[in-house]
Amino acid sequence: MTNLLAGKVALVTGSSRGIGRAVAQRLAAEGATVVVTARSAQSASASVRDGREQHVPGTLAETVALIEQQGGSAVALPADLTDPEQRAGLIGRVADAAGGIDILVNNAGFASYSTIEGMDDDVFDRTVDHYLRVPFILSRNAIPHMRERGAGWIVNIGSSTGMPPIRPFRDYNKTSGDVIYASMKAALHRFTQGLAAEVVDDGIAVNSVGPSTAIRTPGAAELIPDDFEAEPVEYLAETVLAMAHRPAAERTGLVAFSLHYPWAAEIPVRTLDGATELPRREPPVWCNPNMLPLGI
Repeated sequence: MTNLLAGKVALVTGSSRGIGRAVAQRLAAEGATVVVTARSAQSASASVRDGREQHVPGTLAETVALIEQQGGSAVALPADLTDPEQRAGLIGRVADAAGGIDILVNNAGFASYSTIEGMDDDVFDRTVDHYLRVPFILSRNAIPHMRERGAGWIVNIGSSTGMPPIRPFRDYNKTSGDVIYASMKAALHRFTQGLAAEVVDDGIAVNSVGPSTAIRTPGAAELIPDDFEAEPVEYLAETVLAMAHRPAAERTGLVAFSLHYPWAAEIPVRTLDGATELPRREPPVWCNPNMLPLGI
């Protein structure tokens, strides 16, 4: 551990499990006070997929306990980001609870896949809200706080699905039903790059990090084919850390991917507690060729 983030306050949305929890642990291991948020502190949150309410394992209390066990500092602030009032007030609550905000990681979301022909309006609207509206609102509200502190870092969790599909089309693209989810991730990539230009002179860095392949989180596992070569979450968490401490003048506006970037930049990847260096892991040759090694 190098205490890269000592004295910093980070908000990680959707951090009761999966990618959000892993990122929160990694940032805390580097000295940040991490504010973790999801719908409930003590119980697994319910989300809707295919018209069914699903309860996916993981709570904020568990995330806080893991961070504290590794010697870090975390604060749980439950918030339902589908609720306009709660998402509008979250950044202010973070600033009040932790004394400000330096890092925002927009991770929260629960994907619903459906072909265009079969998708109803509610699924479309919910996907837009999860993956574009919420990052927009939280980023907009965080910028003044970051500007006052003289610097800031916004990291949006992107996706390889947001890249143009490989031609000729793979069977996955023909049948997965990820088009609207992927479209929102593509929009989030462009949002990242455009916002980066708007705030670079304020010392605020804005970058996107997505899995190079896929990560079998509790919420995403049923969307990933059993024979798909997934990747460990530690590589994504390390790439987020890489985007959350360098000055904006040096590193901003990147759409980067979690196996590609550490491999190309020769960044050591560590366990979530920061204690152990993991093996270098080269991106598979079958990855989407539109993902560039050092980001787009």
